[in-house]
Amino acid sequence: MTAKSMTGFARQEDSLDSHLWFWELRSVNGRGLDVRLRLAPGHDFLEPFVRDSVRKEFSRGSIQISLNVKRSSAEPQIQINEQVISSLLEMTRTVGKKHGLEPPGFDSLLNIRGVVDTVEPEESEKETQIRVEAMKAGFLSALDDLAKARAEEGGRLADILEGQLVRIGELADMAANAPSREPENIRTRIAEQIARITGSVGDMDPDRLHQEAVLLAAKADIQEELDRLQTHISAARDLLRSDSPSGRKLDFLAQEFNRESNTLCSKSNHVDLTEIGLELKVVVDQMREQVQNIE
Repeated sequence: MTAKSMTGFARQEDSLDSHLWFWELRSVNGRGLDVRLRLAPGHDFLEPFVRDSVRKEFSRGSIQISLNVKRSSAEPQIQINEQVISSLLEMTRTVGKKHGLEPPGFDSLLNIRGVVDTVEPEESEKETQIRVEAMKAGFLSALDDLAKARAEEGGRLADILEGQLVRIGELADMAANAPSREPENIRTRIAEQIARITGSVGDMDPDRLHQEAVLLAAKADIQEELDRLQTHISAARDLLRSDSPSGRKLDFLAQEFNRESNTLCSKSNHVDLTEIGLELKVVVDQMREQVQNIE
């Protein structure tokens, strides 16, 4: 079975130098392909790459993607603003000479705001490029994990659907072999109904009774519905084995299954067929729920 689900989760964590980041990808059912991004501040430039990569991998599903980036506390760098110190020294010499004051010491000047700054080390352009490529590689790895998760879930769904197709086939066979479909049994039921109403069937022409039974059997014939059910079962199995996304086609087939089960119930001429038709509707409804998860 190669059916793929639209449900899955993947997480990829990486680090490089002072940066730590992780991708989280969550996928749920969707009519089409809907990609929602939440990227760390300053990383919006990754959006085209992310969206293009997702479109290449998936055709359906609502996919939420988030990127969180943290920077570890690196050793800060101390910078002395020499231009400010030069200006302060010049000013203190001028003022000191004018008022007969001793110029302040160098340590005093260091306490003045703006003279000494601590700055975080900055990435070089090459370092940034290497980190971005590592982030892209991490995302592709997470995307691959998500595809595997969806494929694994798809395998479980395919097993469930195969079981439901087997049950539909069994119910179709039961309906095909139901004794109540035979014209002679229909004739017997008509005779019994007439007897209950009139108290006797003696006045009923046997040939006429047989003709009425044949007419009712023809009106209640479900062979076309049973044939179509078998055709739909075969088509559904082919779709489950297909390498192409088959969710939409399976959903259409599920509607066809439902149509045939409704017709079978409406044509039922006995309680045994009605019970089979009702159980068939239940199985088809369960199948339709599972099909909604297939890509």
